[in-house]
Amino acid sequence: MTKANPARSLPDDLLDRIAARAPGYDAANAFCAEDLDELRAAGYLRFGVPEAQGGADLGLAATSRVQRRLAQAAPATALGLGMHQVWVQAARAVTARGGSFLQTVTDHASDDHLLAFGVSESGNDAVLFDSTTTAEPDGDGGYRFTGTKVFTSLAPAWDVLSVFGKDDTGPEPRLVHGFVLRSDGDVEHLDDWDTLGMRATQSRTTRLHGVHVPADRIVRSLPVGPNQDPLVFGVFAAFELLVASVYVGIAERALALAVDGVRGRTALDGTPRSADPDVRRAIADMRGAVDAVELQVSSLARAVDELEDLGARWFPLLVGTKARTVDAAQHVVDEAMRVVGGGAYRASGELARLARDVRAGQYHPSSRDSAARTIAATVLGPLG
Repeated sequence: MTKANPARSLPDDLLDRIAARAPGYDAANAFCAEDLDELRAAGYLRFGVPEAQGGADLGLAATSRVQRRLAQAAPATALGLGMHQVWVQAARAVTARGGSFLQTVTDHASDDHLLAFGVSESGNDAVLFDSTTTAEPDGDGGYRFTGTKVFTSLAPAWDVLSVFGKDDTGPEPRLVHGFVLRSDGDVEHLDDWDTLGMRATQSRTTRLHGVHVPADRIVRSLPVGPNQDPLVFGVFAAFELLVASVYVGIAERALALAVDGVRGRTALDGTPRSADPDVRRAIADMRGAVDAVELQVSSLARAVDELEDLGARWFPLLVGTKARTVDAAQHVVDEAMRVVGGGAYRASGELARLARDVRAGQYHPSSRDSAARTIAATVLGPLG
């Protein structure tokens, strides 16, 4: 049966239900299964799919706005399910620039299949430019992947998992990218997600035990080291900006909670806390911090959609925007905790949960240090 194209935004009542479930997922360290079920039914997995394939045809800028609203309701749900949106937007970027090798991503999304990333590896700060996972050719164009991936979001629920590894059998090593189906087997998720925050993502360690990816599911073979292949650009742009969008949403929600908190309090002499000049200065600073990063994320997302040619500026702009957004979001949450007062320190409170969730941002690529190295290299030239 043909599915109707989804609406281009999430309804308020759905977001209210997602927000109501977030504390329970956090307390139980549980995956956001009910959120996924409702979002899938609402067409969320097809938001970036072309209308001709049953989607809402949202580009990166529009998807960024969706992710901000979802993060205001439930940051961990937005971050985890956002990995699916990263793949869909990466496919859009590749297609818009003349490539077709990620059509399989769009096809899976159009069928409401949940896509996830099996990329990150412990100690591998090269991320997409090298791998500790072995990709062994099968002789027919396919590969068997053996290795350990970390921070695999959506571990309990993905239908399609991207994997990549290094093929050392030829004259020059190659990085091979493909997709695993849940039914393939030989993929093990450890039950080891016990983190300070973002608990509902269940981004567990994943072991690939020689999982076979046939030739028709191998999408790219690239040289080791930095490159500007359309796959790298598509994934990098979508990941950096959609992850940043989640942290903009966290900051927006923290600001709203701070405003509500100070409006409802008065000093002993009856003076509203909202009239305290120090509080007003703090709220103004928070608003300015949110505005600055929201505008950066939105501007770059539009530039991706509109095929702007920023050349060598793309990567420093993307990594810098993500790093600044995470730092700004943490600052806003910390300031919100301060101006609201001791009541915000309750572990069961929403601000306290945001204070834990926001700290995950420093661990997503690119880190502040990695971003600084990238930006410095464009200004001062590479080392050596």
